[in-house]
Amino acid sequence: MVRLIRDTWAKSEPFIPEISQFFYGMLFTLAPATRDFFPINMEVQRGRLVRALVHIVQMVDRPDDLVPFLTQLGRDHRKFGVIPRHYEAVGTALLASLKNHLGPDWTPEVERAWAEAFTIVARAMQEAAAADVNPASWSATVLEHRRLTWDLALVRVQPEFPVPYQPGQYMSVEVPQRPRLWRYLSPANAPREDGGIEFHVRAVDGGWVSRAIVSHTQPGDVWRLGPPLGRLSVDRTDGRGVLMIAGGTGIAPLRAILDDLAQWGENPKVQLFYGGPSREDLYDLDELRALAATNPWLTVTPVVEHGEEAPGCVQGTLAEAVTQQGSWPGHRILVAGSPAMIRATVSRMLVAGSALDQIAYDPFTID
Repeated sequence: MVRLIRDTWAKSEPFIPEISQFFYGMLFTLAPATRDFFPINMEVQRGRLVRALVHIVQMVDRPDDLVPFLTQLGRDHRKFGVIPRHYEAVGTALLASLKNHLGPDWTPEVERAWAEAFTIVARAMQEAAAADVNPASWSATVLEHRRLTWDLALVRVQPEFPVPYQPGQYMSVEVPQRPRLWRYLSPANAPREDGGIEFHVRAVDGGWVSRAIVSHTQPGDVWRLGPPLGRLSVDRTDGRGVLMIAGGTGIAPLRAILDDLAQWGENPKVQLFYGGPSREDLYDLDELRALAATNPWLTVTPVVEHGEEAPGCVQGTLAEAVTQQGSWPGHRILVAGSPAMIRATVSRMLVAGSALDQIAYDPFTID
């Protein structure tokens, strides 16, 4: 089944724009109510949903990764008001889109493989959604918006009810400036008694939501927050040291874990490599150094890729800086940052001898 899916998807990839257009047209015909799940400007959406669906279906032979992922995804989709017949419409539209563009390569065996895989995915997501007793989403009021640099903002929000997230998790966010355009952000703090959450947001090229947040968010804005997702965490009791690798705003989820660890007297040794193109990109370095000064279990190593010599910083990429010190046996390794940074760092560490089961990162980067 998996081989058939991967082979046919490889043949379909060059036609993603056409497949996506056909998919949405059929989906909105089969289930008109699903149109309200998406932004008004569908150009922004492009092939995201189709790519996401295929990404999931291709994981069907990796149940240890797939099942927890689908559980979280099913809970997250409750915020849209998704019901079982919507899943059926999505599956029908996806298979029809692929069939329309694969022609003779769409054999009965191929269709059966895709149908079986999508059924597994849809069933797992629906079961997770039905079992969730938490709200489908939370409203949160912006209390503070502060520019840290020209393209980076700190946003502090106050949810109407506390969001039950764990340090290191992320959540989907919808802002009033960009309705129906949900994006994933990571809290930069551990859960607090008052429920307040801090986000660090960088405006990225072509980022409709991130640019709106950095440039136009104001105190009093009301955001919607989806359920917490992700599996980055530290077990204080397992006896392993912890290696953290953060690029840019990828520091946020790791900062939340450090914030939580700082509440305890004894912790595993934590070595944090915090990197970016230049010293200016390490916006949280002073705060991290202050945290390390009062917590001897924490060591912070800043890494810059290029530019003038930065005092106290290692020169090079995060992947180079980390692997120069070996394969880090006996450590739990957490990686957070851009998709490109995660790919480069994890690949380099595997080559250096780190075991895959040592390394944790949240791979779902499709908006």
